Amino acid sequence: MTQLKIAKNENEVNLELSQANRHGLIAGATGTGKTITLKVLAEQFSKAGVPVFMSDIKGDISSIAESGSINDKIQERLDLLKLDDYSNNAYPVTLFDIFQKNGVPVRTTITEMGPLLIGKLLDLNNTQLGVLDIVFKVADESGLLLIDMKDFKALLKEINANRAEYAEKYGNISSASIGAIQRSLLRLESEGAETFFGEPALELEDFIKFDESGKGMINVLDASVLYQKPKLYATFLLWLLSELFESLPEVGDPEKPKIVFFFDEAHLLFNDSSKELIEKVEQVVRLIRSKGVGIYFVTQNPIDIPESVLGQLGNRVQHALRSYTPKDQKAIKSAAQTFRQNENFDTAQVIGELKTGEALISFLNEEGQPNIVERAFIRPPESKIGVIDEHVKKDLINNSPLNETYKETFDRESAFEMLQKKIEKQPETSEESKSSKKTKNTQKDSEPKKKEKSSQFQKETSKLLSTVGRQIGREIVRNIFGTKRR
Repeated sequence: MTQLKIAKNENEVNLELSQANRHGLIAGATGTGKTITLKVLAEQFSKAGVPVFMSDIKGDISSIAESGSINDKIQERLDLLKLDDYSNNAYPVTLFDIFQKNGVPVRTTITEMGPLLIGKLLDLNNTQLGVLDIVFKVADESGLLLIDMKDFKALLKEINANRAEYAEKYGNISSASIGAIQRSLLRLESEGAETFFGEPALELEDFIKFDESGKGMINVLDASVLYQKPKLYATFLLWLLSELFESLPEVGDPEKPKIVFFFDEAHLLFNDSSKELIEKVEQVVRLIRSKGVGIYFVTQNPIDIPESVLGQLGNRVQHALRSYTPKDQKAIKSAAQTFRQNENFDTAQVIGELKTGEALISFLNEEGQPNIVERAFIRPPESKIGVIDEHVKKDLINNSPLNETYKETFDRESAFEMLQKKIEKQPETSEESKSSKKTKNTQKDSEPKKKEKSSQFQKETSKLLSTVGRQIGREIVRNIFGTKRR
């Protein structure tokens, strides 16, 4: 299979598999057919042996695991498009869930996520981000693993208690900024996000799986709860993008993608993001295609995506946009200008006229050039339309080999345990020794002051680094997003 059958008018409108890693955009107002387009694309990629990752926000994506059935509406579409190659099918699906209820648990560690993404997650300002960078620098250079929330909180407490010592090496550390980070962590915990941090951490290779017939696995993230926490949702997707970029080798221009990611509600990736973060997303989108990864942004309006990113999305499906306000009209005009124009119709006018399930489509040709935009109907999905059956969902979760791998957590020695040992090693000073120390200090007042000694913790970590530092390296190397290189 060299082409994916996606839509039809008088002719087939197909996506070149060799151009699928040139990324894409699926846009349109609510209720215009984006979900159906998502499912059709996922089915076709799976059938071609390409694994897929998707978010299920409304609960109607997971049903791709069930075979569909022909109803009156589907039959009407089949007759309209004169499709003689349609059949109902179920597809291989693995369900995932950050909150560990409706799928295989998804976890990472604080250390692996890094300061840039943690800062977005905690919604920190620039001053607080500077302090957060210091916290990670201390952890990285001291060989302290920040695995879960308790590790992070323990290190924040340690640095806050010894600010003067750490400031000598790393610069000013504001107690107010530490307090703001601690409060943000409490908020995050109250939202249940602490389940996302821990071990075993997800290996991205587990997304690249196939069933016994060679179909690509469709990995579906249950986002029904996650979507209600937009910061966590957006940060999770950015982390996935970062991990893919870092972990996969260069493959050039493959005959088909190694994996395709669909980022639903893509505007959340860019809302309230710093200029630095958006620039990094742009850079990763530009470079990751050479690693065989196709990224498809799904959003209501193309103007939700920064122009620097939008310009890299070669394969486009534009469903209807409604024109009620001057802003809507501007959005339609902007969307129309991104297409290679068709002399047979006014693109901007058609965007407002499209029916449900109909779209303006421009895919890249074999040479990587955008085809002239066409108006066509999306094919009906072969899988079930609607919400997945609960029994089918439970079977998928319970029977997944990955569930056995990730369902049980473990807690190895990390920052929290190491800092606890430091506290336990500190001897309780008697009143007598305090008095003796005071007398000695008085006698030394007239002597020149020596540089303050390192904190007890810094001494302990120096000892640690001398023994295990050769194995783990003195400083963790971080990638383009600031996440830890594996």
